[in-house]
Amino acid sequence: MNRKALQKLSYGVYLVTTANGNQFAGCVANSAMQITSAPAQIAVSLNHDNATHDAVVQAGKFAVAVLPTDVEPSLIGGFGYRSGRDINKFAEILYQMQDGMPVPRVAMAWITCEVVQTMDAGTHTIFLGKVLDCDVTREDAFPMTYQYYHTVIKGQSPKNAPTYVPPEENA
Repeated sequence: MNRKALQKLSYGVYLVTTANGNQFAGCVANSAMQITSAPAQIAVSLNHDNATHDAVVQAGKFAVAVLPTDVEPSLIGGFGYRSGRDINKFAEILYQMQDGMPVPRVAMAWITCEVVQTMDAGTHTIFLGKVLDCDVTREDAFPMTYQYYHTVIKGQSPKNAPTYVPPEENA
């Protein structure tokens, strides 16, 4: 099986965030999609091992921040390769609160959701969320795709990403 075929699917690069009281959590996700328009619903997929996964389960809500192509790669690295169990990922970024959740100010758009259903997908949980609110904050930006992240920024997929391919299979 040539797993590189799976990397040909179109993905974005998003930050999924949540809050439980004043405990914030967030991670990079590439699996976010609109499921329905009326009511508007969004699905995101998070690895069971991510602290953000557990925080979304506890809070029952999440926000999706759409990242632009001109975002600093260090933001993606900070949210994609470090655990919120070890550090406060929000300590050095600007964010605004939307529906009680932190949304990074660099986002070109944001969507807040209430979890209405979950599906266990082995290593990941798919969270289906009813959209509570959303807005576009930058009309002049282009959304970051995973292809852009890999080819232009030269970023790698972290081990917990659904698109991760072990180095020995990438040769």
